[in-house]
Amino acid sequence: MTMQKIVVLHGFSPEETLEAMRAVKSALPSASDAAFATTTQTNLGWKLGDLVDHIAEEHRQYREMSIPQGKTKGNHGDHGV
Repeated sequence: MTMQKIVVLHGFSPEETLEAMRAVKSALPSASDAAFATTTQTNLGWKLGDLVDHIAEEHRQYREMSIPQGKTKGNHGDHGV
């Protein structure tokens, strides 16, 4: 299982979800690279460990895709959250 910091939200509106993400990042500087996810009808039936692994892998792939060519991992901006 990964040690990626992950926050899973359930039952919030899209606006509330975005606000919660911003609040967590603001209150906890160590959460700047946390992965955030919401529940779905599909993932509600998963084991927590499987969900954490899935979210961590998606987050890793997203981070790799969003790093511009020629830049290092710590050299890019926030992704709107």
